[in-house]
Amino acid sequence: MATLLLALAVGSTGLYAGFFVIFLTGIMPALGRLTDAAFVTAMRRVNEAVPRAVFMTVFFAAAALPLAAYLVPVDGRTDAQRWLVLAGFVCAVLNHLVTVVGNVPLNDALAAAEGPDEDPAATRAAFEPRWNAYHRIRTALIVAAFGLLTAAAVG
Repeated sequence: MATLLLALAVGSTGLYAGFFVIFLTGIMPALGRLTDAAFVTAMRRVNEAVPRAVFMTVFFAAAALPLAAYLVPVDGRTDAQRWLVLAGFVCAVLNHLVTVVGNVPLNDALAAAEGPDEDPAATRAAFEPRWNAYHRIRTALIVAAFGLLTAAAVG
């Protein structure tokens, strides 16, 4: 059971990290080339589409499964492996904290700014640099979580 939990923890954080890396290296640079109005509209549609069942399952699994892998005792797991699992869990939780405290409020503000009197350039300026900064931090955290959990699994 514990081996399965660790494998699922590695898998879920890997999926989540991959999503964030693709967003960081492909999607945001592509959206960054759009006009202000097109960028704002595209980000709104992305923010509406992403938080669905599959994403939310991976989102919660990326923290819950490392915690479960840490809490379930395993004969033969070294202290170093336990610390790696715990560190992976902490990185995943910090990723979620950055998401909830940083990116989600910016997404909400972007949605709330929509209207006939909106200035797309001002909306984008208030959103894009801060959102990207938070996204770089949370991407680094979830990639670290994936690496730590992988090291624990192969260690």
